[in-house]
Amino acid sequence: MEHVAALLLIIGCSGDLKQCGELPARVPLYETAEECASALPFALQDWQGRKPRVFARCVPVDPAMEEEDAQLAWSVSPEGGLTASVYAAEPDAVAMSGF
Repeated sequence: MEHVAALLLIIGCSGDLKQCGELPARVPLYETAEECASALPFALQDWQGRKPRVFARCVPVDPAMEEEDAQLAWSVSPEGGLTASVYAAEPDAVAMSGF
């Protein structure tokens, strides 16, 4: 891939949403947001019935960040809303690199 425009994030949670964690996606990175959005329903289907609650979102990634270390931040609200973003990592922070 030349440029990453979106990250497919899948989160599995307990029924009460108190314990959540990232789940692997077959293809986690996409060159366009549209490609990610097309894959999202299939990603949810892959995890259906394997976790009590599953959420997925295509998270925009600034292509200019490809050469930088980046961090992914996400949260699930008590109402079941998933929010997520990718941002430049602080120099001393643990980073996810290699987009």
